Amino acid sequence: MQKSSYAAPQPVLSVFDAVTIMVGLVVGIGIFRTPSLVANNVASEEMFLLVWVIGGIITLVGALCYAELSAAHPNAGGEYHFLSRAYGRRVAMLFGWARCTVIQSGAIAAVAFVFGDYANQLLALGSNGPAIYAALSVLFIAAVNVIGTLESKRLQIAVTVIEIGAIVAIIAFGLWNMPAAVPAPPSIKPDAAALGIAMVFVLLTYGGWNETAYLSGEIQNPQRNMARVLMLGTCILVALYLLVNYALLSVLGLDGLRASGAVATDMMHQVAGPSGSKIVTVAIVIAAISTLNATAFTGARVFYSISHDLRIGGGWMGVWNGRGKTPANAQIVQCVWTLALIAFGAGHPDGFSAMVNYTAPVFWGFMLLVGLALFVLRRRFPDQDRPYQVPLYPLTPILFALFCCYMLYSGVMYAGRAGWIGLAVLAVGLPVLLLRKTDDHAPEA
Repeated sequence: MQKSSYAAPQPVLSVFDAVTIMVGLVVGIGIFRTPSLVANNVASEEMFLLVWVIGGIITLVGALCYAELSAAHPNAGGEYHFLSRAYGRRVAMLFGWARCTVIQSGAIAAVAFVFGDYANQLLALGSNGPAIYAALSVLFIAAVNVIGTLESKRLQIAVTVIEIGAIVAIIAFGLWNMPAAVPAPPSIKPDAAALGIAMVFVLLTYGGWNETAYLSGEIQNPQRNMARVLMLGTCILVALYLLVNYALLSVLGLDGLRASGAVATDMMHQVAGPSGSKIVTVAIVIAAISTLNATAFTGARVFYSISHDLRIGGGWMGVWNGRGKTPANAQIVQCVWTLALIAFGAGHPDGFSAMVNYTAPVFWGFMLLVGLALFVLRRRFPDQDRPYQVPLYPLTPILFALFCCYMLYSGVMYAGRAGWIGLAVLAVGLPVLLLRKTDDHAPEA
């Protein structure tokens, strides 16, 4: 028992393991919801596909920046560690507070609500069924991760393989059964605001790739392998999303996408009949499990890291379970807070939208700080060994920072009441940090 208290993260993850977790984090429920929203904000089929390409480029630019940070400063704390070294512990602890109370737990709750919506279609539990399923899924994923990293990894590989197989099936059905010609959609007048909204939905669908940074303390040879994981994972994601959207567009056309509320279900119904709808529902449930597990896996590492600075619960949350090679106590705390957010979201007409709006402004604000941290760390630690350096510096991180600024603006302007509640929860952490005595110097590598 005492031995486990002094255990620490171990390099047990291979490149394959990390890429699997990254793909599982990103390829979740977004691709089954956002294509119709994107289609309603573009003027042509070509523009519809182009915004997905642009989203992939933005994701790759961000991944290149994160690859340098993760290779030069590998740590299980990921972004928390980057911010601490760049700006001091107070900023890092504020991020840790935001991560625990808003960003990570809100993302888990959002995916859990989608899981609940579709699971309730397979086996209805009444009007409260989605919230009940959401809570049960969070409890199940937390239990697996508390047992150990090996069990979590095995679950992730299994559901991700099934998930990718389901998406490949949708691609194959769509491309094999596409009509010879699709009627031209009615034209709409394009404008900058509409394209901006389309990019918001596209980047939401690509979201989650940054979570891979939290694996840098547990991946084998992170100085070399983190860049490989981020770039390989991003290329897989871009290829999958382009193929899925091309298949959807080929069968439904842009006009059909605009009119659809469930694009994959409608496509499968058209090419495979009523049974296709059931197949897609099962695929979405599996995708939600994959995203839930991967997000909970990385999220608990933040709870684990911040506990060492805040000394929450006498350090109980910062105990690493040596037997299971997992931050078990941090998983429990994350689970409890996520259940509270599910209860909050259950009081809204759409729990998923409420959670997305709750997290967006806070998420993009800190993403901007992480992007700028690359400049700060190069200046503060000029002699730091950098096994991987972002290409075209400083243009690449500047471009990434500009994208983050735009997304921060969009999050504040369009997130509504839930977004302001998320910002209020962030502000609650300020007095705690200001009253706490903290060594604000950057920690050692």
